[in-house]
Amino acid sequence: MINIHITKDLFEYDIRGLVMAFFPQEGICLTKSEGEDKKKENKEEAVGHLLVDYKENEVEVCFSNITTVKKIDYEDKKEAKILLKKALYEVLSKATKKQLPWGTLTGIRPTKIPMALLEEGKSEEEITSYMKEQYYCSDRKINMSLEIVKREKKLLQKIDYKDGYSLYIGIPFCPTTCVYCSFTSYPIGKWEERMEEYLQALFKEIEFTAEYFKDKKLNTIYFGGGTPTTLSASHLDVLLNKVCTSFDLSYLQEFTVEAGRPDSVTKEKLKVLKKYGVDRISINPQTMKEETLTLIGRRHTVEDVKRVYEMARELGFDNINMDLIVGLPNETLEDVTNTMKEILKLKPDNITIHSLAIKRAARLNMYKEKYGDLKLENSDETMNITEEYARKMGLTPYYLYRQKNMSGNMENVGYAAEGKAGLYNILIMEEKQTIVALGAGSSTKAVFEDRIERAENVKDVDTYLEKIDEMIDRKKRLFGFK
Repeated sequence: MINIHITKDLFEYDIRGLVMAFFPQEGICLTKSEGEDKKKENKEEAVGHLLVDYKENEVEVCFSNITTVKKIDYEDKKEAKILLKKALYEVLSKATKKQLPWGTLTGIRPTKIPMALLEEGKSEEEITSYMKEQYYCSDRKINMSLEIVKREKKLLQKIDYKDGYSLYIGIPFCPTTCVYCSFTSYPIGKWEERMEEYLQALFKEIEFTAEYFKDKKLNTIYFGGGTPTTLSASHLDVLLNKVCTSFDLSYLQEFTVEAGRPDSVTKEKLKVLKKYGVDRISINPQTMKEETLTLIGRRHTVEDVKRVYEMARELGFDNINMDLIVGLPNETLEDVTNTMKEILKLKPDNITIHSLAIKRAARLNMYKEKYGDLKLENSDETMNITEEYARKMGLTPYYLYRQKNMSGNMENVGYAAEGKAGLYNILIMEEKQTIVALGAGSSTKAVFEDRIERAENVKDVDTYLEKIDEMIDRKKRLFGFK
């Protein structure tokens, strides 16, 4: 347990985030009060006691008898936050003898900083110096960030922000639920007999979107979930036919379907995807270690992954992504290396490396008596292994983001061969184009000139079916349609 006491209700979120980055396995007890009244500390034996004392023109941070004081102007919120986090980082880094690859950065989109500076006309040297001085980022992370933003800028040149939009269609069903998953996902077995109902609700959203966006240019389509290929081949056929006949696809630059779980994929389903022009699919092993697949609740084998991958290649799919997760229960550096060696043999066009993020709704968190003894470890060394093998495959990084509660305080990175980068992945992160999202649990993101607004679809499928007209009305209000 880390006891934190702050003397003003200021920057609590940022303090928590940075402390958790240094102490990922510890709980946090935070108290607030004016002055230095620190009596309300947690009764559990604490690993350390952190004091953040906001004084008139300075902030004092103290931990384990190490103290740093910085002059601070509270009127300038942005600069005040940067200085506070620098003080906090300096103290915690000295106390733990650790340096974080991302320094003080705890947000989910660290590439936004170099992107903004690049657009301001700053040189790479200036950006590198700024990120080291202001955020204490490592050279390796800065270099990767710069490589990614330069590639993003080039890839997004052909995207129409003003008159274009992207479409997300959510299929919230999976063969089983993985122990780390907190996405909107329901076992397909419980819904197979009612799939017609779900599709009919989706069709209402599709018809609304096609009508109200008929004067816009559809740039990308992404089927996610859940696992879209849990649908039967006939249901996939009906749904894809509805999409392809409802929208003008003249401006479409990418059509992705998450084939995801190998135990949900058949040759017949892949043929349906091919029939309707799907040009990018995801076949996601997560790991190539058999024991881990069983532990995390995926009912497929390593051989299933290879079989489905080869099947897709034989049918002519030439842009295949594979998702991998590092930091999975009880996996070692050797396990990650072995996974990457197996993926190297397959030579996918994309790989996406996810650092395991355990959210409150995941079974790993909900059933700690069952999973509490499992080791969840990730490190800069692990990420370096995945990068090394990605580059051996001829893949280069093209997008990056982070999440709360990530194993090792690391990141998710997408790597792709030339011409195979996932445009939708960049768009969802950069928030420069409107994404209309359909299906239970999906979130529409409207990008206006001066702001971004959202409209959420309910997660519960029964409620989604009952209130589909309300879901459509939410979008109408968001976009100002009558």
